[in-house]
Amino acid sequence: MHHEKDDAGRAARLELKHLRCLIAIVDSGSFTDAAIELGTSQAAVSRTLLALERVLGVRLLHRTSRAITPTTAGVQVIQRARHLLADADDLVREATTGHTRLRIGHAWGSLGRHTAEFQRRWRERYPDVELLLVRHNSPTAGLAEGACDLAVVRTAAVDPSRYGHATVGHERRYVAMASDDPWARRRSVPLAEIRARTLAVDRRTGTTTVGLWPRAARPAVEYTADVDDWLDAIAAGRCVGVTPHATVTQYRREGVVYRPVRDAAPVPVQTLWNQHDPHPRTHAAIALLTELYGPTATP
Repeated sequence: MHHEKDDAGRAARLELKHLRCLIAIVDSGSFTDAAIELGTSQAAVSRTLLALERVLGVRLLHRTSRAITPTTAGVQVIQRARHLLADADDLVREATTGHTRLRIGHAWGSLGRHTAEFQRRWRERYPDVELLLVRHNSPTAGLAEGACDLAVVRTAAVDPSRYGHATVGHERRYVAMASDDPWARRRSVPLAEIRARTLAVDRRTGTTTVGLWPRAARPAVEYTADVDDWLDAIAAGRCVGVTPHATVTQYRREGVVYRPVRDAAPVPVQTLWNQHDPHPRTHAAIALLTELYGPTATP
């Protein structure tokens, strides 16, 4: 317990300026050059290094008239210091650029056939806000996990009452099958016929459930872990899958073909965001998505 308190006390006295000074000395090769780099005096550099060695309780550098070399402990501290300083720089950069970057999360199909056009128009209209598309395999496409500022979701597994939400469009459903499947010769497939096949379903982020069929006429199901697992099962001929048009445009794979489902309701495309701390460009993104999807369902 005493050692734990002592370690906590040392950590509390450790400052980033101590680590920056150490790295400047090592990288520049002298106290004089380190002082120039840090914009301070050589005496201040010496005092800062001494303070760091006192905090850690070990000597970090061997200093001679010709060279400065790390001690055994110094080698380890220098390595860790570089990581800590990099993390600190990342933290500052993320905090200060939070509103100059918009992260849009998605689990499968990104923005579907509108992905490239959305990116192009965003750059034209909001050149001061960097757009990042983030794939995250969770029901909220990374919103609940803090991986994005705005999520595009198509799954019914999300409770939109927990978030701000808006429907920006609809996408037609397609059936995915192996390229040598007899259905591949058809132009479309009725929903009722699919119940006779084994259906690949991603229950975490997928859009399809057996609820599409009457309770007494539902297909057998094989559950998959993610979109790649889903595609593998279909390409192997074990299953077929039902998916929105976004998958057709974003996931073209050799051995898999897509055909429209003739009589299934379209899939709503929703955006989710944190109601209490929305990104300032949230509604701009929603407006642009709504503009691209238009008032009717997409193909």
